Amino acid sequence: MMFYRLLHGFNASFIAAMIAGGLLLSSCMKKESYPDIPEIAFQGFTTQFDSGMYARRGILTISFRDGNGDIGLRPDQKEPPFDTGSIYYYNYIIDYYEKQNGTFVKVELDPPFNARIPYLTPDDPNKAIKGIIVDTLMLNPMPLHDTVKFKFFIYDRALNKSNVDSTPPIILKSR
Repeated sequence: MMFYRLLHGFNASFIAAMIAGGLLLSSCMKKESYPDIPEIAFQGFTTQFDSGMYARRGILTISFRDGNGDIGLRPDQKEPPFDTGSIYYYNYIIDYYEKQNGTFVKVELDPPFNARIPYLTPDDPNKAIKGIIVDTLMLNPMPLHDTVKFKFFIYDRALNKSNVDSTPPIILKSR
């Protein structure tokens, strides 16, 4: 009823012209275009401290973009090459480094910080996508070394590896 009230004072040719103009403008809008190999960029890292002034959680934020939108896996997508024994099981790889004697050293964690990004491909003819990924990482409450950093990248379903990016050094103990 409200739609009728809004249109009641306009003539049909004016309404048709407005619809045609809207369609013309939307067809002229530039579609996003990115490379088919995913690209990522570090956006931020927020540290949450406990009452003992040690970092308990870190919130890692990255941006991504991909030209053909083949980012992410469905929950049941576990056949090769995405099976549990494959390096492609996780499509978001996060490596952990500790500063030991002035040098950052990669430390293998069990379990790792790696994750499976869910299926993100749009249901649209233009598959190009971009977005933000926010991941909460549980940190060691009593670290041996107080400075760490993370390096990370993603894989798409075509097994293309994105660029590798990293956080700046992160201090795990509040002073």
